[in-house]
Amino acid sequence: NFITQITHRISFTFSIGYRHQQTTAKRVEEVEFDGPCMKTEVPGPRSKILAQQLEAIQSVVQVNFFCDYEESKGNYLVDVDGNRMLDVYTQIASIPIGGYSILYDPELFLGTFVNRPALGMMPPEQFSEKLVNGLMAVAPKGFSRVQTMACGSCSNENAYKAIFIWYRVRGQQFLSLVFSFFFQVPGCPDLTLLSFMGGFHGRTLGCLATTHTKAIQKLDVPSFDWPIAPFPQLRYPLGQFERENAQEEARCLEEVEDLIVKWNQKGRHVAGVVIEPIQAEGGDNHASFDFYRKLRGITKKHGCAFLVDEVQTGGGSTGKFWAHEHWGLDDPADIVSFSKKMLTGGYYQKNSFQPDKPFRIFNTWLGDHTKNLLLTEVIKVIKTENLLDQAKRSGKVILEGLYNLQDKYPHLLSRARGIGTFCAIDVKDEDTRNNLILKARNKGVVLGGCGTQSIRFRPALVFTEHHAHLFLDIFNDAIAELK
Repeated sequence: NFITQITHRISFTFSIGYRHQQTTAKRVEEVEFDGPCMKTEVPGPRSKILAQQLEAIQSVVQVNFFCDYEESKGNYLVDVDGNRMLDVYTQIASIPIGGYSILYDPELFLGTFVNRPALGMMPPEQFSEKLVNGLMAVAPKGFSRVQTMACGSCSNENAYKAIFIWYRVRGQQFLSLVFSFFFQVPGCPDLTLLSFMGGFHGRTLGCLATTHTKAIQKLDVPSFDWPIAPFPQLRYPLGQFERENAQEEARCLEEVEDLIVKWNQKGRHVAGVVIEPIQAEGGDNHASFDFYRKLRGITKKHGCAFLVDEVQTGGGSTGKFWAHEHWGLDDPADIVSFSKKMLTGGYYQKNSFQPDKPFRIFNTWLGDHTKNLLLTEVIKVIKTENLLDQAKRSGKVILEGLYNLQDKYPHLLSRARGIGTFCAIDVKDEDTRNNLILKARNKGVVLGGCGTQSIRFRPALVFTEHHAHLFLDIFNDAIAELK
């Protein structure tokens, strides 16, 4: 086993009246299964009964099946019908180092995580120390400040606000509190953010204005009229289409600059540009590192803030802790947002993006301090076990296997791509893709779709070469049945 144990060194103190109690989380041993074990189709009978019960009080349209997290271990997810599946999706890329039973441990949650401090107003005594040992220990190059939040959407939403505030303060614009109450300039300036087709940055109101993946996500919801630039549509294999791809990226960069100039000229200034290092929900769309380097140059030229959304790509799955590190820039971004594998949410920011007045970036919780404590231990495991290198090795096996499969089934599969274990492949159409995901699931592998016809692979960092070969064997069997 790559990881056989993890020790939670978290001590949490809480008070009830005059009583004082201290609880320390227990040591949890992890033992991996030797492979998938399927007993029923998925969802099975028990999952269907639970879905009927839940439907009385909540929508179950999005529910795939119900899980038994106490029985789930390491890289394996077990459902309530006893089906044991190799998990290559990890709760939409949210589990960093496996170990479902660790994350679900009842004593840990009921005994330790009793209180949730209002971090914005009354943080615990060791809050700064924990941030230094946790989030700041893996801060992207050039960042010395971090703003904690709860999730990816609220991280980006507040990062947008920080950009607009920065843009106004930097330009020494007149701030009118009275006009802002009535949504009028100059109190509420007509500033904009530029985003990209195929980008996904969240489902809250501001984030939806920059999300361009599925129409249903935005249907019936009013939005902001902000500029949208094309994202490069690369042709694969990359080595055969170098000239065409370079032209495509140049076209998109030219359009970005044209949009910034046009929107500035009509008085709706582009305060910032937001982009993912890899467009995940939109279909695992990649661009060259040179594209991002040139895009960063454009934002500097026109005085736009550059927000890199690392909600899905951050945390090590690409073989570097932050995907934008692959670009090789000394000054890659002004703000970097995160969540998912980071357990908590938030964004790193340059000093100049710290709001000039209190309560401008604020909510009750500003994240979850207990998640910061857990993250500290996760980071120790990642470093101790060299899991970033493991992601590179496992990713190489996955990608080579996907190349072989698309050569074997060229009428079904194409465009295998990825960095580290952050991999994807296209299926010939959406229906076939969805059927393939179901067939793989019933054989014991949990996968996820993205875009219109892609399958994405998001294993945990403890996913080894053994697990990669096991996944590829089962995936091959599912494809053969589909054929």
